[in-house]
Amino acid sequence: MIWKQPVNLELLAQVSQRTLAENLGIEYTGYGDDYLEGRMPVDHRTKQPMGLLHGGASVALAETLGSIASLLCLEDPTTLTPVGVEINANHINSATGGYVYGTVRPLKVGRRLHVWNIDIKDENEKLICVSRLTIAVVERR
Repeated sequence: MIWKQPVNLELLAQVSQRTLAENLGIEYTGYGDDYLEGRMPVDHRTKQPMGLLHGGASVALAETLGSIASLLCLEDPTTLTPVGVEINANHINSATGGYVYGTVRPLKVGRRLHVWNIDIKDENEKLICVSRLTIAVVERR
């Protein structure tokens, strides 16, 4: 198991209040020994003008899941904090409604560097987006 902090989906929801995650409707839905899952609605908050899921919303879901995953991997989150330093995304297919589901898994979880892979799929398991996020672990100010 990669988690150094207890995984509590209700607490994660509380941490996300009054943030971009709450504004976009992102919810944490599950976890396992080496993954965290969440979902985001495809609605007026997350669509672009053509009625498709906005690529930026997919990236926001990916970075939200990866950042929270990094937080859960920290030995002492009172003195260290994860910060995103690079993210990329390949938009493979489109979504027009319902929810998209993200699953974050580690590629590397080191002392000061975390690299995550995030797959985002629709309700039919069709791959919508693949993203990779690099996180630096820095001293909390």
